[in-house]
Amino acid sequence: MNKKNDIKMWLGIAVSVFFMALLFRKIDFNQLWSALVRVDYRYILLAVVFTFISYYLRAVRWHYILIPEKRIPISSLYPVTIIGYMANNLLPARLGEFVRAYILAQQEGLKTPTVFASLVIDRLFDGFTVMLMLLLTIFTLRLPQGMSDAETVLRTGGAVTFVLYAGVVVFLFLLKRQTVRTLAWTGVLLRPFPQKLSDRLIPLLGSFIGGIRISFKGGHVAALLTSSLSVWVFCVLPVDMVLQGFGIHLPITASMFILVLLVFAVMVPASPGYIGTYHYACFKGLSAFGIPESTAVSIALVIHAAGFFPVIISGLYYLWKNKLSLNELQGAEKAR
Repeated sequence: MNKKNDIKMWLGIAVSVFFMALLFRKIDFNQLWSALVRVDYRYILLAVVFTFISYYLRAVRWHYILIPEKRIPISSLYPVTIIGYMANNLLPARLGEFVRAYILAQQEGLKTPTVFASLVIDRLFDGFTVMLMLLLTIFTLRLPQGMSDAETVLRTGGAVTFVLYAGVVVFLFLLKRQTVRTLAWTGVLLRPFPQKLSDRLIPLLGSFIGGIRISFKGGHVAALLTSSLSVWVFCVLPVDMVLQGFGIHLPITASMFILVLLVFAVMVPASPGYIGTYHYACFKGLSAFGIPESTAVSIALVIHAAGFFPVIISGLYYLWKNKLSLNELQGAEKAR
């Protein structure tokens, strides 16, 4: 790992420590332990099962994204998906996506940049689905009395974020379908800025979009959209299961609201596994519904653990099964 990545890693750890300190500074640890003891762990088991179903659905979606390059069986994509998410939990600098691209390219004889481009599309589908979920949540969820100002801010921010994200998707679609014309218009829009920016950005966009291929066959598009929606249904359900395990019954939109906060939290640079930022975002989301602090922290810890440790164990199993090692995953860093 180079010096730049070392700095990023230590900054991430510092961010995680800061948010964990915020989380625990006023917590009664006796109440925290009491809340953890009372959990109905049958619901936690269901949360883990639903989490793995979401990863399987991600493999299904990846299968359809990669079809223009190669028809790869889901049975090959699922282990690589699990290994990638395990890498995000264990390795710094969010190497999981590069690990997925690197391993699959090695196994299937594809170029690593080509596989990585497929993961960019994968993330675009994720982002658009999350934006839809955000809109659905903020326009249907009613926060407790006294939080009307926060509700207004959420609605405004959510609508603006959705419009901006939709704009990015439309731009990429036009860039792919009408590359020359779109790059020309991009050059026009960049004229007020220094020429160096245009000279670097235009070729970069052309190279990037050239590496992205996607099938527009009706069945393939339907499979992509259906799998994307299904992925996030099975991301919301674990949150709801954990809440029920603690005896808390909130509308499903509350779980969606918490999940959206978690999605934004993992974007903040932190230590591997999103420790601190993930827990604090979950805690704040739960607090909005009047859940006691110790219970909210307990729920945040369990939601994180349910998606953290089982994936690591499964990822290590698939590494062993495929005769790979954690050291070999560092090769993904060189492939960037």
